[in-house]
Amino acid sequence: MKRSAPMSEEGKIVSDDILAEARQSMKKQVEFFRSEMASVRAGRANPALVNDIRVDYYGTQTPLQHMATITAPEPRLLVIEPWDKSVLGEIEKAIMKADLGIMPNNDGNLIRLSIPQLTEERRRELVSMASKKAEESRVAIRNVRREANDAIKKAQRDGELSEDDSHRFMDQVQEITDEHIEQVNEFMEKKEAEIMEV
Repeated sequence: MKRSAPMSEEGKIVSDDILAEARQSMKKQVEFFRSEMASVRAGRANPALVNDIRVDYYGTQTPLQHMATITAPEPRLLVIEPWDKSVLGEIEKAIMKADLGIMPNNDGNLIRLSIPQLTEERRRELVSMASKKAEESRVAIRNVRREANDAIKKAQRDGELSEDDSHRFMDQVQEITDEHIEQVNEFMEKKEAEIMEV
């Protein structure tokens, strides 16, 4: 049986860098997917629903959570209490512009958002949208895998890695890919269950 030569120090550094970069990029894709899913309304109040809203605060587009306390005191109610009451009108405008399908109720001190019950049809639309985003995340993770494998092949062509080492590292890239795709799948299953829960 032919034994492969030990890997050079340079080859180890190159492969470790490729694997670390792939893992980091895939992790970012999973985190991005999770943050996108947090803003998908599942019929219950969640402060993440308004995370992407930006408010015109004296000429600066400011994230809503940087200017107000956002709470969910009840399963179907979000309460937004700005630290500066003079911006209530701007917050109300920003919520309406965000097109959440929820009418803000401004009482002069705070804004209440009553989350309506989702219809069966709307739930299916949300699941479909979430599934599409999950697939986009899986594709992005696979693209990272392809880039990592291309970098490994290049290192092999440049003589930095042996053929055996190259194959071993591609197997590791596949393991990292499977692990991150599984995270997307698990999160998608939870989100679907949350959306479909009546």
